[in-house]
Amino acid sequence: MTQRLRRSARRRVVAFATVGTMLAAALATAAPVQAADTNLVVNGGFEENLTGWFVNNGNATDRATLTLTPDAYSGSGAVRVTDRATTGSGPMQDLSGKVQAGQTYSLNARIRYDNAAGPATKQFFATMHYGASTYTNLVSVTATKGQWAQFAGQFTIPAGQNVSTARLFFETPWTSTPSADPALHLMDFSLDDVSLTGAAPPPPPSKTIEVVGKLPGEHNPLIGHKFGADGFGFVHDGRVYLYLTNDTQGYAPDPVTGISPGINYGQINQITVLSSQDLVNWTDHGEIQVAGPNGVAPFTNNSWAPGMAKKTVNGQEKFFLYYANGGGSSNVITGASPLGPWTSERTSTLIDGRTPGAEDVAWKFDPAPLVDSDGEAYLYFGGGPAATSMPPAERFNNPKNIRAIRLGDDMVSTEGTSAVVDAPVAFEAAQVFKRDGRYYLSYSSHFGGNDFGGPQTPLPGYPGGGQIGYMISDDPMSWPKETYAGVLFPNQSQFFGAGTGGNNHQSVFEFEGKHYFTYHAPTLNKRINGNTTQGYRSPHIQELTFNPDGTIQQVVGTYAGVQQVRDFDPYRVFEAETFGWSKGVATAKTDGGSAQFGTAAPNLVVRDVDAGDWTALSSVDFGAGAGSVTAKVRPLAAGGQIQVRLDQATAPVVATIPVDGPLGQWTELTAQLGGVTGTHDVYFTYTGPANTDLFELDTWTFASATDVEVPVTVGAQVRCVAGKAYVAVQARNDHDGPVDVMLGSAYGERSVSGVAPGANAYQQFASRSVAVPAGSATVRVTGSVDGRAVTTVRESTYPATNCGT
Repeated sequence: MTQRLRRSARRRVVAFATVGTMLAAALATAAPVQAADTNLVVNGGFEENLTGWFVNNGNATDRATLTLTPDAYSGSGAVRVTDRATTGSGPMQDLSGKVQAGQTYSLNARIRYDNAAGPATKQFFATMHYGASTYTNLVSVTATKGQWAQFAGQFTIPAGQNVSTARLFFETPWTSTPSADPALHLMDFSLDDVSLTGAAPPPPPSKTIEVVGKLPGEHNPLIGHKFGADGFGFVHDGRVYLYLTNDTQGYAPDPVTGISPGINYGQINQITVLSSQDLVNWTDHGEIQVAGPNGVAPFTNNSWAPGMAKKTVNGQEKFFLYYANGGGSSNVITGASPLGPWTSERTSTLIDGRTPGAEDVAWKFDPAPLVDSDGEAYLYFGGGPAATSMPPAERFNNPKNIRAIRLGDDMVSTEGTSAVVDAPVAFEAAQVFKRDGRYYLSYSSHFGGNDFGGPQTPLPGYPGGGQIGYMISDDPMSWPKETYAGVLFPNQSQFFGAGTGGNNHQSVFEFEGKHYFTYHAPTLNKRINGNTTQGYRSPHIQELTFNPDGTIQQVVGTYAGVQQVRDFDPYRVFEAETFGWSKGVATAKTDGGSAQFGTAAPNLVVRDVDAGDWTALSSVDFGAGAGSVTAKVRPLAAGGQIQVRLDQATAPVVATIPVDGPLGQWTELTAQLGGVTGTHDVYFTYTGPANTDLFELDTWTFASATDVEVPVTVGAQVRCVAGKAYVAVQARNDHDGPVDVMLGSAYGERSVSGVAPGANAYQQFASRSVAVPAGSATVRVTGSVDGRAVTTVRESTYPATNCGT
């Protein structure tokens, strides 16, 4: 294999093979492992429009336009590449996680160019971008103008190649100044029938946590089915949202020992989101792909230590999620709601070496926003080693490594120069909240060492290693050391014992008249592996109380956690991934929006459900009586059952739902409850054949024993449009108040919120076929009856139709 270095920022390794030959380097060694024939490319024939394809964006100068063309080598479509800015500007597909180092793959594709001013022949490359500046030319072909040419060759990924990023794209040979002769270097071209055959990687180790990580009756850690750190609490519209560094992303327990390698922060580029109305039952909203090649902000690599704020900008309420891009910078993405969808208004990081006043801050991370009552917004960030120019005692006691800066009115820019926060023994994790006109800044203290002046003794009253200190100020931009007020929270190991020490990261939020303190500790990791933990952290909450003078009473960490704010309301559609406690299950995103949170919100399902697993809700108020429970479920094996029990996982069964719907299809199944009354913890226990995934769960709905219903008129019919069959579903609100409607058919679902009395909700679902068999549509309507939420489910049948006759 030969290698050449370009004078550009990119490094390429030439590794292409001619038709039917192996790499020269491979011939000189033992025969490579030949992968099984699995096509790893999605939509290589472009029959599904441009799904899976995008323009190579490895360099800032790469740019092109991709359009679908019917002028294909085969099938109905190919991709046409025009307006190329660089030789590398071509169609790309992300194969990260699909290819393996040391494996041999076969690549095939068809390519054609027909530019009148172009040369008679032209060489094209299929190239892999392995991240950063590593590019490898895999297979080449010399095409004749106006004729389809075929890439056909094999290549072996070197055994030592890092394949955490692997992106395949098509290009012409590199030159530093392609615009000098665009007809020669930047010609338009078409691509079709792309395949990369080989073995997909073996399935990753299961991340499912089989132990009970959050014990029934305890409220910390908040969840037991995944990890999360650096929790930032944010209140909106009666819910607490918690944004977390996704520690689960690198969790890979050994199948035999159950022990994972230590956490690798460099792998983390997602933010986990939870929410709750009562601080005990938490809904898992999954992960936001913030950074990395497929992230909302692909110009960043990591997403740690999130912070959230909302503000009305130009008359529109927006939500701003700040995060650390590793240690060197911080950034922000913008959401239409606390759950997204998310976009990036920036093309470069918000806080970095260019930020005025922060040039000497070692770690420009941990961004925490504050929007003040007057609408002014601020960002607090920074941490890390102190400047070596300081005397040793000052480096230890007053490292001056945290900053405060004003945010612009748009919340995605900064104004002016950042101010020094002179927090004693500061390390990281600055966050500010306001109470009674005063500002409180909390932060995590350092552990000493050479970065902080060597062996030192903190000044009296200053924090010890790994504690949460705090300051009180009358000015959000002024934090002299004299505003230091004490230790808010000792190190978590003081409360949770061996294996739970280390750094911490906190926030404070106010919810329904009380203040709460978030922090993390590896308590779930400890319950999995014992006293030796691998750094996987879990979110916790404690109530925060104040002395009459406004100082904070020191927080005590407990497994008991906080009291439940209110009983859980079961008389509505709610997500099955809402847990007070759980055992042995996992969650995953699925297509479509959320039945509870709307079509724009991500939808998750409970998965990896095995016999003996269970999920539970804390303090469910059934009032005068529940008559039935309905599960939206996708059976995966015959013989599965859902059992409903009260107050304990081993209590008598009060209802059983046989999961007997068609395998692989979502269905709603109902069981009678026999008038369960009062307030209970509710356990859903799962039974069925051993050693197999039984089913997936999407939503739960309880109905009152009094059979109260929301009046609605529904209908379904089949229509023919341009020779294709569509299923039209309609629901008229006959209630005296607004209702939320879910329209569903075999061809999709749509949720409509706030349908007014007498108004209709309507959706026409495309079958993508000429004919449809007879079937039925489902309409789920939720409204308020006598002050409580009631859900009514109706079905409407439609006949078989053939639009081709």
